[in-house]
Amino acid sequence: MDTVDRTAWFTHDRFGMFVHYGLYSIPARHEWVQNYEEIEPEVYARYAEQFDPDLFDARRIARTAAVAGARYAVLTAKHHEGFCLWDTATTEFSAAARTGRDLVAEWVAALRAEGLKVGLYFSLLDWHHPDYTVDRHHPQRRHPDVAGLNADRDMSRYRAYLHAQVRELLTGYGPLDYLFFDFTEPGEDAGLPGKSPDDWDAEALLEMCRTLQPQMIVNDRLGIPADLVTPEQYQPTRPLEVDGRPVVWEACQTINGSWGYHRDNHDAKSVDMLVRMLAGSVALGGNLLLNVGPTARGEVATGDAALFAGVGEWMARHDRAVYGAGPAEYTPPSGVVYTQRGDKLYAHFFDWPFGLVDLPGLAGDVVFARLLHDGSEIRFREIPADQQAFNLVPAAPPPGTLTLTLPVQRPEVAVPVIELTLRERS
Repeated sequence: MDTVDRTAWFTHDRFGMFVHYGLYSIPARHEWVQNYEEIEPEVYARYAEQFDPDLFDARRIARTAAVAGARYAVLTAKHHEGFCLWDTATTEFSAAARTGRDLVAEWVAALRAEGLKVGLYFSLLDWHHPDYTVDRHHPQRRHPDVAGLNADRDMSRYRAYLHAQVRELLTGYGPLDYLFFDFTEPGEDAGLPGKSPDDWDAEALLEMCRTLQPQMIVNDRLGIPADLVTPEQYQPTRPLEVDGRPVVWEACQTINGSWGYHRDNHDAKSVDMLVRMLAGSVALGGNLLLNVGPTARGEVATGDAALFAGVGEWMARHDRAVYGAGPAEYTPPSGVVYTQRGDKLYAHFFDWPFGLVDLPGLAGDVVFARLLHDGSEIRFREIPADQQAFNLVPAAPPPGTLTLTLPVQRPEVAVPVIELTLRERS
């Protein structure tokens, strides 16, 4: 199976939900709390004794994703802290050992029941494992005797452990659609190295994925090329390329800057901003993977659920401008982004103009225009492309411009969209 076949569903569906859930939800001070506060692994492990996901309802989370318009969802099976959400034979540091529940099994079943593509996240880092060497990101990186800590650690033993865990995930839950690895960063900081693809034997891991789940897409964070690239916490301003060739990509974004539950962080993005991020990603040929961090008890917080519902309200009326859409062959004016699906061009208005808006290069190409949320007609006039410039009044739009006549009042939707039906070309 080639990459195009493997990623066809992904580049059609465009929108997914990311779910970060683990022990870090208990301190509720960011999912990197162990790193930021330099908590020793044996001290951090006390959170496992308090882990109680009594409100973790995978079916409810899957429904939240579906209502928002997401077509796939990704759960953190294991984050950097090393705590596993599945019933693993490799360690007792797991949800199953603590609670008797296999949260990954619950997740997979819930997504399938909701008709969503199934994704899992797996961290290559593991700050709990005794053979994982202290590196630039490790909580013990400033320990006075890092060399002594690493003296008895053996990355080959950790590598075998890591591979065994990935094999469990790939063989224990039926067909998976997406495996999101995280992360490889070989650079040095404060005299300590990061980890390179060789530390994981990344080639063998990718080959395992291809052998056991050939239909599954894999991201780029093994540190070697795979199926897609995953920019994090920023929105690209142009289509992404590697070595001059376009690539499949996905913007990974948080609601408030934290991936895990962060009780005192109130910097949530607005529904309008989240919709702009989605439309902007699709306009550049990418996807949006929007994260939520459930509370320590496993529930999506009320405010976060409301934001996903708000995105869903927009998607219910505008999803045709997202699903199956991608970059347009036309260049939009300032304050507008285009997505295109076949003979439909969608103008997403980030800024609502006063009365009129000029769309360069579209004269003669549009047969009908309407607001997408209610289907109402938008009238337009054209300046033919062959019109002589000297016949135009000063400051008039250039030849080839299509001018839309808009209502003065901005439609009451997160981002207004006008659907332009393009003329059939001979």
